[in-house]
Amino acid sequence: MLHGIDISAYQTSFEASGQDFVFIKATEGRSYASPRRAEQAAAARKAGCVVGFYHFLWPGNISAQARYFVETCGAKDGDLLAADWETTSSSTHASGAQKDEFLREVKKLAPHHRMLLYANVSFWTSQDTTSYAGDGLWIADYVSAGKPRIKDKWLIHQYTSQPVDKNVAQFASRDALNKWATGAQA
Repeated sequence: MLHGIDISAYQTSFEASGQDFVFIKATEGRSYASPRRAEQAAAARKAGCVVGFYHFLWPGNISAQARYFVETCGAKDGDLLAADWETTSSSTHASGAQKDEFLREVKKLAPHHRMLLYANVSFWTSQDTTSYAGDGLWIADYVSAGKPRIKDKWLIHQYTSQPVDKNVAQFASRDALNKWATGAQA
């Protein structure tokens, strides 16, 4: 298993060395863009990590959100993309159909990037109706690393938020993750 973290603008500093991958919050809705995404990506790349960017999904204006994410995140060839599907600060959330629409729209706009879905176990088991996760499921469940409490196939498991969001990925090596991210067979 590989190890990685996911961060947002709140992490003014983070340790990328020793990590295999780093996901960076890039955008939210149709107007927020993290002011730290470029410098965070540069630090992760310097440490040799596979880089991913995620978008915090809001209900409504799905096509516009997808366009905003793809145009704003700053992804380079081989970077991963992800939708963060959970409850918003307004206590709302995108529907399962909107989640699916967003994943498909981003994939259409950025066909050479792998597109993942981040969801916690509650959302995956009670809000999702299609089991569609784009190119792979990134599941949040704060239990032992690599042992999320779901039966569905997953690629990344976020297992704690202390001191930062920590994850494991089901790849044998960083090279295998790189090959998968670029569309080659791992």
